[in-house]
Amino acid sequence: MIVHNITIKIVPDIEEAWIQWQQQEHIPAIMACGQFSQWKMFRLLEQDDSDGLTFVIQYFAPTLENYIRYIEEFAPVFRQQAFDKWGERFIAFNTVMEVVN
Repeated sequence: MIVHNITIKIVPDIEEAWIQWQQQEHIPAIMACGQFSQWKMFRLLEQDDSDGLTFVIQYFAPTLENYIRYIEEFAPVFRQQAFDKWGERFIAFNTVMEVVN
């Protein structure tokens, strides 16, 4: 199992709208690509929120090939949609992990 991990820091004034957009539009569209079997969303606690709130969204892919296909074929469009909607009010970085247990 491969985990596509996205850590996002957002400005506090968009929190409610951003979460709603993620859960109702963005995440369902990503899941509709068929490369991931499930997802989870977290808000990091015990963080310095003075420069923004931190969230983590994890997408679980059955194989590395599914992850690579998503990154190559789908991710650029979704990334651009996020920038078009939220502009400079967020920053994000990605990591990829393999489940070992």
